Amino acid sequence: MRIPAFSLCLLMIGLLLGPVPAAAQTSIEVIVNDQPITTYDIKQRARLIQLTSRKNSSVARHMAEQELIDDVLKMDEAKRVGIVPSSKEIDNAFASIARNVKMSPSQLSTALRKNGVNPDTLKDRLKVQIAWQKVVGSRFRSQIKIEESEVIAALKKSDIKDKNTSVEYDLSQIIVVVPKKASSSFKAKRQRESAQIRKEFNGCDAAGALLGQYNEVVLKPVGRRLETELPPEMKDDITGTEVGRLTKPEQTGRGFEMIAVCGKREMASDLAARTEVENQLREKEGNQLMRRYLQELKLRATIVQR
Repeated sequence: MRIPAFSLCLLMIGLLLGPVPAAAQTSIEVIVNDQPITTYDIKQRARLIQLTSRKNSSVARHMAEQELIDDVLKMDEAKRVGIVPSSKEIDNAFASIARNVKMSPSQLSTALRKNGVNPDTLKDRLKVQIAWQKVVGSRFRSQIKIEESEVIAALKKSDIKDKNTSVEYDLSQIIVVVPKKASSSFKAKRQRESAQIRKEFNGCDAAGALLGQYNEVVLKPVGRRLETELPPEMKDDITGTEVGRLTKPEQTGRGFEMIAVCGKREMASDLAARTEVENQLREKEGNQLMRRYLQELKLRATIVQR
C-alpha cells in the first residue's frame, strides 16, 4: 500500500498564501491511551489540512482531531510490533513532497512556517503513514488474494493507456541485526560491518558466502517490484543502485538494513498495465482490511475527550 498522495496543486496554492498569526496558549484536548493531544497539535494539523485540501476551518479542525487520535493508535500498534520509521525514511518522504511542488526541502519548510505550520507537523504525519503502511503490509499481505478474473474485469474497465516500458526490479533485503539494548560501541561495530558488506557485495548469487562471515545477518527475498511499486522514501536509493550491489546501510529498529538489487529488466506496457491494475485491486482490498484493523484498535483504546 502506498502513502496517500497530497493534493499537490492545492498545496502549492496554499503555500503561496500569506502568513497566519502564531498559535495561542495550548491545553490538552484529548487523551488517547494516556497520550495527550493538545490544542496546538490540533491547530497545526488543521492548518496543514487546510493547505492540502482547502477545507474550511471547522471541518479541518474536526478532521485534524480525528487524524491525531488515529495517529496515536497507529503508532502504538507500530511500536508494539517493532516498527519504527527511520529519520531517513521520513526525510526522504518530505523531500519527495518538496520535489513534487518544485521546491527544495528547506524551501518547503520555510513556506510551511510562513503559513503557520511547523514542518515537524508534516513530518509527524509522514512518520505515521510510513509506519502504518508497514504494519498493515506485514499483517495482511498474505491475506490479500486477487483472482485472475478480477484482474481481467478491471483491465477491461481501465483507462490506462501507457505505451512506454516499465522497469521491474528483483530485490532482497539484508539486515545486520542490532539488539535494542546494544551498547554504542557494538552499534558502531555493526555499522562498520554493514559498510564492509556493502563494499564487498558483488551479486545476490554469492551473497550466502559473504554474509556467512558475519554473525546475526539476515537475508530476506523481497521479490519482484515495478519501479512504480517502490516505496517513495526508498525509490531514489534503489533506482540509483547498480544490479548486484547494495543500497547504503539504513539504521532501523532492527539494526542496519540494506536493499540488494538482484536483477532489473524492462517490461512491455501491457504487462506493466496488468501489474498496475492488480496493485490497485490489492490496495483497495487492503484499505478495507486497514479500516477494520483501525476500528479494532479504537474499540480497545481509552480515549478521553475534554
